[in-house]
Parts: sequence; structure tokens; C-alpha cells
Amino acid sequence: MNQRKKELLHEPIEHIDMKPIDVSRLVDGMQRMAFTARDLSTAARCFELMLKDKDCGVFLGVAGSLVSAGLKQVIVDMVDCNMVDAIVSTGAIIVDQDFFEGLGFRHYVGTKYVDDEELRQLAVDRIYDTFIDEEELKQCDMTVAKIAASLPPRAYSSREFIREMGRHLDAHGKDENSIVHACYRKGVPIFCPAFSDCSAGFGLVHHQWNSQGEVVRIDSVKDFLELTRLKVELPATGIFLVGGGVPKNFIQDTVVCGEVLGYDTPLHRYAVQITVADERDGGLSGSTLKEAHSWGKVDTAHEQMVYAEATVALPLIFGYGYHRGAWRERPERRLSERLDAGPATAKP
Repeated sequence: MNQRKKELLHEPIEHIDMKPIDVSRLVDGMQRMAFTARDLSTAARCFELMLKDKDCGVFLGVAGSLVSAGLKQVIVDMVDCNMVDAIVSTGAIIVDQDFFEGLGFRHYVGTKYVDDEELRQLAVDRIYDTFIDEEELKQCDMTVAKIAASLPPRAYSSREFIREMGRHLDAHGKDENSIVHACYRKGVPIFCPAFSDCSAGFGLVHHQWNSQGEVVRIDSVKDFLELTRLKVELPATGIFLVGGGVPKNFIQDTVVCGEVLGYDTPLHRYAVQITVADERDGGLSGSTLKEAHSWGKVDTAHEQMVYAEATVALPLIFGYGYHRGAWRERPERRLSERLDAGPATAKP
């Protein structure tokens, strides 16, 4: 490796572990403050209500560069502690970041004060103040292609394909502390409705381009059907959104889709969103949960927007839920296995 490249890629990002740090008193104290502090405290209490409600399935929606920023351990702990029952994510978080690290690669502490042309020449990609080795990303691409080539050619939901990625990590992974691997072990489904918009897309294009005859394909409509099935089969649901975009809308739309299929589908009972997006331009990432109520998606009895950056807000909200302990009474739902078993819901 070029000496300059070694200098840039020398200090790995460390994933914050909130389990030893009890922030519950801090977050409770923020309830008596104002502005974002009070909003965050209210959101943490709303998350605790989701965990206490034994009928409630929790859907986690994640967008942005969360794993590269050091939040992987938080999400893994949510899965391991039965604090989340299904995940909807951008492909970048699941493939380029988490699966990438599961293969033994890392993200590195970088800086935004750098010559990006130099980085391009060195094949170092920049995520704000974080660096990643593009040559290692290409290995991630080809691992996806290898997994695709090993499967019977047919249409898969992203959930089904990501389960196979988890199986690969179970056999060949270099870092067990992985969201994909944890969800594989716990039977938690992961959906990436825009699955081609990441290293998986490169790997699957490579697979299809170099295959003869039938190929592995990703069916995003099957994703929507499977997630809607979970929505109509669960007695109640809560949503925890980090960022917005496609994952946010995908989760919210299951209520409307259930109604389209003829079910009397209840609104999401609880809702929390962490975002820094502005609601005034009509963009999905900034649209409020109250706005979603007008579309018949989210109940407003227990909802809270938190306008804060995820690396600050998510550890505090998770830490509050973890140390308050309501998750200890939650069942392990293994919803991915329910979907594998085939349709269980009778048509209305």
C-alpha cells in the first residue's frame, strides 16, 4: 500500500458502546430543560413506551452514514436485546458499511480538510470526515456477486438476499459485531427497498452481466408485500426513524398498503424520528410525523420529532431505553422466519 495511503488509513472508527454508560438520569433531567433537550427526552420516553407495549412490533428505519460514523454497536445491541423486530435501511448502511466491516474491513478517522483529488488518486473515498479504502469496497462488491452466483436463480426480496449475506458472514465473516450477522442470528428481517443503490448493486450487475440464462433478481415489490404482511399481522407497531428518505416512507406506507389489500390496518401507534432535515421544502426526510398523520400513517398520541444529528441523539435515546430495562420483558419475534414460512394471514 502507498505510504501516504497508509498514513490516511491508520486510525479506525470506534463504535460507541452505551451499555456501560447509564444516561437515563441525564435524559430524564433533559425533560425539565427546553428546545432539543426536551424533545429528545420525550422521544426517549416514547421509545420506552414501544418497548413496554407487549403487543407492539418495533420497526427501525435507518438512513445516512450511521455505521461509518460509529453507531454500529448501538444498532447491534438493539437487535440483540430484542428492541427492534424489523429493519428498513438504505443499502449503503447495510452493504457498503456494515457487511463491509463484517468482511473484516474498517472505516477510518479522516478529515474534511483534505485534497479530494489526492484521495481520488489514492483510491480513498471520503464520507465527510471519515475515510474508506475503495479497493476494499470492490472486494465487498465481488463478495455480493459471489453470493448471488451461489443461489438458485429467481426473484428474491432484499430481505431474502440479505439473509444469505448473513449466512455468508456466519461462515466466513471476520467481525461478528455486525448488524447483518446479528439479524441473521436473531431472525430479524432487514429490508433495503433501494437495494441496487450500493455495493450490492455493483455486485448484482456483475452477476447478471456474467451469467448465462436465468439470474438472481431483487424484487422490491416483494419487499413491500413482506413488510406489509408484518404490519397487518402484528397487533400494534411503533416506528423509530433515524433519518428519512426511502426507509421512512416504506415503513409508513405499510398502513396504506394494508388498507389497499382490504385490511382494517391501525396507524403506527408510536413514532420517533431523528433528523436534521428541514420540513419547509416538502422533502421526505424533513416531513413531520404529524404530517404523516394526515396521510393516515402515524398516530399522534405518542410521536416526537428530534431535530438533532444522529451520532449525538441515537446513543442517548438507545441508552435510555437500554438502562430503563423494559426490553428485558420483550419477546424474540423472529419475524424473518415467519415470512419464510409463507403467508399466514387470511385475506379479509
